[in-house]
Amino acid sequence: MGGAGARPPRPVAAAPPSGYRSGVSTTRLFLIRHALVEPSARLTMYGTMDVGLCELALRQEALSYRWLAARLPAPARWLVTPLSRTRATAAAIFAAGYGEAPFEVEPGMIEQDLGEWQGLPHETFAERLRHRPHPFWSIGVDERPPGGESFSDVIGRVGPTLDRIVAENAGGDVVVVAHGGSIRAAVAHAMGVGGVPVLAFSIKNLSMTRIEKVGPDWRVAAVNEEPFTLPAEG
Repeated sequence: MGGAGARPPRPVAAAPPSGYRSGVSTTRLFLIRHALVEPSARLTMYGTMDVGLCELALRQEALSYRWLAARLPAPARWLVTPLSRTRATAAAIFAAGYGEAPFEVEPGMIEQDLGEWQGLPHETFAERLRHRPHPFWSIGVDERPPGGESFSDVIGRVGPTLDRIVAENAGGDVVVVAHGGSIRAAVAHAMGVGGVPVLAFSIKNLSMTRIEKVGPDWRVAAVNEEPFTLPAEG
């Protein structure tokens, strides 16, 4: 996939330099969850395993890629995680009309590490749990698999990462192609809450979540934004 000859992206209006107070700048982070992974991987708890994307879904979700290409700001700094599914998702967005852009690897935004339980089938994974899982996550927020991370650990990792990204890009736009867990952790950091409330948020593949740092304060501008098609006029 390549962006050569692609149409220029529709620009997203920049946030006012003053934010909501005079003289305060706004830094915007656009968090994209990677595309759907291959069917065999979806049978397991793959966590930080480096699994590929689903080729069928890549073709079927063309509308989502075009929407993201038009919706995301340009120029922007692009970050991906060490896992290839985030790089492949970024490449697909570029090819859908955004155009080629450099990206950098940000390890701090990787998915929750499930340690020794990683790669287990869902049923076997559930048998290993020592605590009741969250209704919308496969593991409780404070359950730490052997050699892995709890979701609370992920929040503790993602929070300082976001603070550093903002410090490096004050007043600018940053696109981060990441994971369902790390995006929820980013929302938790922005809201100043623990893991239980944010796991109630749906973060679908190819959805966009936007958080902003306005001066010293975080705010959540959108969670799980998805493409939509206007109905035909009657």
